Amino acid sequence: MNDIQHPALWTPSPERIAQTRMHDYMQWLGQEKQVHVDDYNALWQWSVDRLDDFWASIWQYFDVQSSAPYTRVLDGEKMPGTKWFEGARLNIAEQVFRFHRSEEESGKTAIIGKSEMRPTVELSWREMRRQIASVAHALREMGVQPGDRVVSYLPNLPESVVAFYACASIGAIWSSCSPDMGTPSVLDRFGQIAPKVLIAVDGYRYGGKDFDRRDVVTGLMQSLTSLEHVVLLPYLNKDATLQGTRNWNALLEHDGELAFEQLPFDHPLWVVYSSGTTGMPKPIVHGQGGVLLESLKGHGLHSNLGENDRYMWFSTTGWVMWNSQVTGLLVGSTIAVYDGNPGYPDLGVLWKFAEEARLTAFGAGSAYFANCMKAGIEPGKLADLHTLRMVGATGSPLPAEAFAWIYEQLGSNILLATISGGTDVIAAFVGACPILPIYPGEMQCRCLGIAVYAMDEQGKPLTDAVGELVVTKPMPSMPLYFWNDAEGRRYRESYFEMYPGWWRHGDWLQITPRGGAVIYGRSDTTINRHGIRMGTSEIYRVVEAMPEIMDSLVVDLEYLGRESWMPLFVVLRPGVALDDALIRRIFDNIRTALSARHVPNEVVAVTEIPRTLSGKKMELPVKKLLLGMPVAEVASPDAMSNPGSLGYFVELAKSRNAQQVQASA
Repeated sequence: MNDIQHPALWTPSPERIAQTRMHDYMQWLGQEKQVHVDDYNALWQWSVDRLDDFWASIWQYFDVQSSAPYTRVLDGEKMPGTKWFEGARLNIAEQVFRFHRSEEESGKTAIIGKSEMRPTVELSWREMRRQIASVAHALREMGVQPGDRVVSYLPNLPESVVAFYACASIGAIWSSCSPDMGTPSVLDRFGQIAPKVLIAVDGYRYGGKDFDRRDVVTGLMQSLTSLEHVVLLPYLNKDATLQGTRNWNALLEHDGELAFEQLPFDHPLWVVYSSGTTGMPKPIVHGQGGVLLESLKGHGLHSNLGENDRYMWFSTTGWVMWNSQVTGLLVGSTIAVYDGNPGYPDLGVLWKFAEEARLTAFGAGSAYFANCMKAGIEPGKLADLHTLRMVGATGSPLPAEAFAWIYEQLGSNILLATISGGTDVIAAFVGACPILPIYPGEMQCRCLGIAVYAMDEQGKPLTDAVGELVVTKPMPSMPLYFWNDAEGRRYRESYFEMYPGWWRHGDWLQITPRGGAVIYGRSDTTINRHGIRMGTSEIYRVVEAMPEIMDSLVVDLEYLGRESWMPLFVVLRPGVALDDALIRRIFDNIRTALSARHVPNEVVAVTEIPRTLSGKKMELPVKKLLLGMPVAEVASPDAMSNPGSLGYFVELAKSRNAQQVQASA
């Protein structure tokens, strides 16, 4: 359980609070809606008690553009299947171009891009609009209409952003895979949605090494029988060609006006996928309107982003944070995209890019900041970061030590925006608030309009105790449906079975008495020893604070009623040996910081911890593997950042299984 007695690391001054959009919104509510709240927690309570009034206020406060008005905000609070803003007709791409309309303003920078392949490039708002209009024109000439699927196999480049908004302007449905994913993994995703157009890259550079992907693209062309057109972006080699494709640059030759198809609020915007570590990935469909409203609220209020900000969240195009990155344009912010290895040539590369791009907001996976801390990186000495006012972290719990490290390195001017949400809802459940203090290891608040609670098994809300993360009222950005799930069975089974009518996300959550939140990892990998449930992040926090240990993973195994076995796998710093003395210190530290129940049965040194492409530790696949499931059923190598790391665990599973068979003979 989180210790809430520690002092705040950061408290916004009254002057800073007065300059936030959250404060302005609260003042606006009082003046325009006669809704008077004294603090954030009261605002959150009103937002979930009066869902219709709250989401209508977001629509009005951010002046959402629609060619037809809505007839009602929502048709009730049933889940799944809530209808939102019926009657409204809009286009998410149109919202992007409500800013920087004058000739002078349109010359300002909209997108900054850099990669291991390219020097820094900038697209103005004017040029971005021209390119989006040209690509949209080309797609229409290919026969793309509202509802058709356009899929992307592109790196995190300005071209990817342009292609996405071109699709959105037409009403085509976008879906994206990162080019580091192999043919089977991409087909598992795109093969479910029958795309009409594929936009792909010839190759990319990562960590100083070149990867030609034309064989993968050829395989996709041969297997995706629904494809009518393939566009190739020459990136690794500017002269690259591929038979049966057209060149991306030819799509940029048209000069014309950008047209915005007017669409229903729930018209599909994109298909995103579950992590793909078990079974076929879930093809999750989100709507234009839901993503628009959630992005305006999340970026505008919780992250306090606006027209004068420069925003980057380091991501691949296969992680949901890429989607969050590109929607930063919806509040008028400049976005910065980087393609490459964040540790090449060293872990300072992104901090130096932050200086070059004059970022005001910089986010990345929590593991990135932990790795910088471990490696002794000093960002403030590597780069001039005086423009930064927000640093974001997600993907896994950020340890309290990393909170302190960020403030030590970057000073007291930073809003540390730690968030936790999901691809499933394209939103944060709990996260940042620019008018609240920050406490180490704790997210500041439950996000507005999201009725999220920690629940016990009987569905009773818990305070200051760990329970299941449950959402009891609908969100406009919840999935419309899963593709090819006509009866909605897979959708209901994924989220609504444990608590009928409520969304159960699969995370362990603690709500603190002051309204903050702590995520303790996935509830389906939580350790349950002697009747005490423990989050794996608690163990990682202690173990990874030791200088000898670079990374770790823990699982708790139960062999069909036999006594459980809880191994702790550790990656050691080069030159360190896992001797008896180090093992004793690991045990003592865990016992002292947590409890005797947290002490593992065994500590095992490994060379790598298996991780997904988005950097998450693969606790559940390793657990299932060691419980005897075939590797093909628990992990997709193409959805991993380091598939070679599975070899050790496969052999360990064989050995454990042989021991169990012998013991039972």
